[in-house]
Amino acid sequence: MKDKIETILEYMDELYPRAQCELNYEKDYELLIATVLSAQCTDKRVNEVTKVLWENYDIFSLAKANKKDIEKIIRSVGSYTKKSAYLLEIANRLVTDYEGHVPCNRKYLESLPGVGRKTANVVLSNIFDVPAIAVDTHVERVSKRLKLAYQNDSVGKVEEKLMKKFPENRWSKLHHQLVLFGRYQCKAIHPECERCKLQEFCKYYKEHNQK
Repeated sequence: MKDKIETILEYMDELYPRAQCELNYEKDYELLIATVLSAQCTDKRVNEVTKVLWENYDIFSLAKANKKDIEKIIRSVGSYTKKSAYLLEIANRLVTDYEGHVPCNRKYLESLPGVGRKTANVVLSNIFDVPAIAVDTHVERVSKRLKLAYQNDSVGKVEEKLMKKFPENRWSKLHHQLVLFGRYQCKAIHPECERCKLQEFCKYYKEHNQK
């Protein structure tokens, strides 16, 4: 009988064999900015906003932009006053320190405003192929429902446990798969338990669906 980890990996491959980031970007800094904007916002909305942003700016002109102009563009992503300040400082730092490029340097990335470990993981994984599991709200929810982590575990603890349980060469792909699984099937409200093949491992299913 297949073990839990093998079953999860096979099911994720079945559902999302070509899972990838749903944020649109062409340049390294575009992914960094999009990920910062995605906090408490959907990828769909961020993609709408960044389309307009990059039609009007690049990283160099963004560094010199008027804050109010940026606020108008990103207003719909929420916390736009704070996020516009983040974007301007990030752009200035990248232009000053790395000629507008994003470095493969976790410590530097996490020193940027609005950039925590999750955002750094997304950038390092997608741009530089660094094995990483970025734990967002979807990954955290799925991990706790499948009893891969305890309910009271911090985001950092969830990441640590996932890295121990799954092989390193699967981390980056698994991150995207768990995000998509949490976004479209194992949703926060009304998850689609009836068609899920992981019911035997799921705490939520046992508590809400079994008679």
